[in-house]
Amino acid sequence: MATIVVMGAGLGGMSAAYELRETLGKGHDIVLVGEGERFAFTPSNPWLAVGWRGIDDTTLPIAEHVARKDIRYIGTGVARIEAGARRVVTRAGESIDYDYLIICTGPKLAFDEVPGTGPEGGHTESVCTAGHALHAWQAYQEFLKDPGPVVIGAVQGASCFGPAYEFAMIVDADLRKRKLRDRVPMTFVTSEPYIGHMGLGGVGDSKGLMEAEMRQRHIRWVVNSKVTQVRAGEIDLLEHDARGQPGEARTLPFRFAMLLPAFKGVDAVAAVEGLCNPRGFVLVDRHQRSPSHPRIFAAGVCVAIPPVEATPVATGAPKTGFMIESMVTTIVRNIAAELKGEPADFEGTWNAVCLADMGDTGAAFVALPQIPPRNVTWTRIGKWVHLAKVGFEKYFLYKMRHGTSEPIYEKYILKALGIERLKDVARSGQH
Repeated sequence: MATIVVMGAGLGGMSAAYELRETLGKGHDIVLVGEGERFAFTPSNPWLAVGWRGIDDTTLPIAEHVARKDIRYIGTGVARIEAGARRVVTRAGESIDYDYLIICTGPKLAFDEVPGTGPEGGHTESVCTAGHALHAWQAYQEFLKDPGPVVIGAVQGASCFGPAYEFAMIVDADLRKRKLRDRVPMTFVTSEPYIGHMGLGGVGDSKGLMEAEMRQRHIRWVVNSKVTQVRAGEIDLLEHDARGQPGEARTLPFRFAMLLPAFKGVDAVAAVEGLCNPRGFVLVDRHQRSPSHPRIFAAGVCVAIPPVEATPVATGAPKTGFMIESMVTTIVRNIAAELKGEPADFEGTWNAVCLADMGDTGAAFVALPQIPPRNVTWTRIGKWVHLAKVGFEKYFLYKMRHGTSEPIYEKYILKALGIERLKDVARSGQH
């Protein structure tokens, strides 16, 4: 009998725990270690931040749901990993020996790298966590009493641009519904070299389509920019040219601002010798396994993926839900094979499929594989994407409540997209 510890109880960690139980059966111990007592559906955070969702709509208690699948949950988080001894130690001091460790922690939010950013001691909001989104909702309600300039975007080094675009479009749609849009100048600030880059080097005609959406909504933009600091009501920017050389410095006033930070690896993971790159992201091979610690696997945002291309201002590569689902399935298959004494040679599909809500419409981005050249690359905008994103939220929360490991992107999202070729890739689970 093996003990498998899953570190992190977000989208990747919860999916991994359920899929392990379904694949391995009752003969092995599965321990899920997370932060806090509730699972939060992170893609809903932009809606939460404008009051379109309540916290009970997008979160659920973890322990009672995973217990039905004979999965033990610990909500105190991991203080350290003792990789040599194959042991994790929780913040409560409990030691758990493991045969396999699956790291699905997500990132550490590096607000400290840009002075004045972040909701905790800074002047900008975030939609990275449910707690941050609730904080943003409180700030947004105060903003609505006396509207003014809004700045939304992502700072240098960010790798997850989709939520910034989503939030800008959602705020635009919400203000129009409230008949306040004419009082709110909006600016989108990003380290991307152009609108629609997304950390992916562009996807199909994403540049033209997203620029058109921004113009239609009267949202100005600043690209190739570094945020140097934020003060109360002011954001200092330094624009760069196509060669990355510093150009014009400017200051944007704001009454409400949301800036996504760069990511790093969480401290307990980054501290393990030989496990991570300099930013603290876990180095893995094609089988999602650590080359230096073969009993450790990793999936999701915590995994080290190189940038798709060099950009004048640093941008990272995103990890979408489709990619995370593929990583999790790869890990579970490889552990199951190894426990049977079979070759653990499954490989995941590192493809990017992203649904971005825009309040009253939406954009779908598909890049197969994520790093060019690609077999499939396109972007589509339409009301159906908004509906698909809403459906995805409801379906994923249903999956978490009922403990199914059904692959959502294969069974639901790809059907919504209607791409037979994508469904074939998803079914195969490997290249």
